[in-house]
Amino acid sequence: MIVDRTDEELRYALPCKWGLVDEDVLPAWVAESDYAWAPPIAAALADAVARGLTGYPPFDEGGELGEAYAGFAARQYGHRLEPAHVIPTSDVTAGVRLALDVLSEPGPVVMPIPGYPPQLSIASITGRERVDLVVDPDAERAEIDLDRLDRLFADGARTLLLTQPHNPWGRVFTTAELEGIRDVVLRHGARVVSDEIHAPLVLEGAPPHVPYLSLDGTADHAVAVVAASKAFNVQGLKCAQLVATDPAANRALRDVPMARNDSWSPLGVVAGVAAYTECDEWLGALRVRLSEQRDLLVGLLAEHLPDARMRPLEATYLAWLDLRAYGHDDPAEVVLERGRVRLSAGHDYQEGLPGHARLNIATSPDRLTEIVRRMAKVLVA
Repeated sequence: MIVDRTDEELRYALPCKWGLVDEDVLPAWVAESDYAWAPPIAAALADAVARGLTGYPPFDEGGELGEAYAGFAARQYGHRLEPAHVIPTSDVTAGVRLALDVLSEPGPVVMPIPGYPPQLSIASITGRERVDLVVDPDAERAEIDLDRLDRLFADGARTLLLTQPHNPWGRVFTTAELEGIRDVVLRHGARVVSDEIHAPLVLEGAPPHVPYLSLDGTADHAVAVVAASKAFNVQGLKCAQLVATDPAANRALRDVPMARNDSWSPLGVVAGVAAYTECDEWLGALRVRLSEQRDLLVGLLAEHLPDARMRPLEATYLAWLDLRAYGHDDPAEVVLERGRVRLSAGHDYQEGLPGHARLNIATSPDRLTEIVRRMAKVLVA
């Protein structure tokens, strides 16, 4: 069910990932997959375009999109929502920014890092200080340090920007971990904005995704931001969703001036509804493919880059690699210049972090094999 697109198709379909590199470069950087759309999404979009759907989206509460996501959350995560809990926005980063603007107090924002680069600047964009909760690159497992989180809140932080599953750690947080976070937040009367864009992409052998809002005692201090974009590769169609189960928070988010909630696309709504209602089987096949790609990468690293360390990839299609053993502060730059592979540089996720890179595995097995082969050729002395 998962169809690998050709290089020529990808240069047209993914003008950022594939179009911003020379033709001899294999792109494994930005978080887009190289797979064709699920057939129901392709059919729904073709029908919508043929019928001329290019007007503004509907602004009704809940609506078809809210119903679709509520059904998806119930099936995939066992999380029961009302359609009216779901509020459209243009993308996840815009949704996070809106939640901070509307719901969070003026104090600092806690950002676990390494973290998603566009969100590293969100605190300052909203007029807040960012305080970092840094994960030790040598730690056996990437975790939220609850004692450190407690101290940051005690020192005045008011919001935790939680990314779960985490990019770039590849972690799925367990119920116990999330309950620990909740208890610290409650102790300080703070807030959580939970970015759950990668929730559909939990891989084989990992614990299931637990929506933060599914925990008791979270509704009055948290919102989630979700989207079909990463799992179903519809980023450019611009339609994410805020999930706010607390009535006061929900109304505050709905009542903002239109200019404050960036307009989402009606074609994004069409794609999201199709993804959430008709693509469960395709999503299951995608998880299998990505799990196979993860396992292939583990084997390739063991064979070609045995001194590389890779955090266990439980979710997402983004592998976080520690390549410090090969002696380059910026291995992504070396691999691009000498090996013609584009990775995401580790210092983009944590300023000053040497020797790390993020590798996108959502491609064909042959491409992934060639990516690692090229990396090894230039990194191994």
